[in-house]
Amino acid sequence: MNKIGRRLRALRESVAFSQEKLAATLGTTQSSLNRYENGQSTPPVELFRKYADYFDVSMDYIFARCDDPHGKVYENKAPLPTNNPELASFIEMCFDPGSPMNEKLKKTLTQMLNESQNK
Repeated sequence: MNKIGRRLRALRESVAFSQEKLAATLGTTQSSLNRYENGQSTPPVELFRKYADYFDVSMDYIFARCDDPHGKVYENKAPLPTNNPELASFIEMCFDPGSPMNEKLKKTLTQMLNESQNK
């Protein structure tokens, strides 16, 4: 049995569902779930999404890329020049000009971008 199949089985067993009950819940068949859990077949992407939504876990967890059900947190540390007019335009578009917090949010985002550039 592959890692993904074991993870799918563990999720099902965590709520004490039979294959039949989970299949009915997710809109598939018991025989399909059996093949997925035993690593004989790969579920379609939509079924992976249903698992993730139903069990409130990340795809990273389902694919056994991590053991944290919430998944991995990735940080983008790419340099972002704040003197770029296109970036300034993007920041302007991110916030509703009519909002009373608009100026503060723009200032905070610009400050964060400047700090990330200096790291």
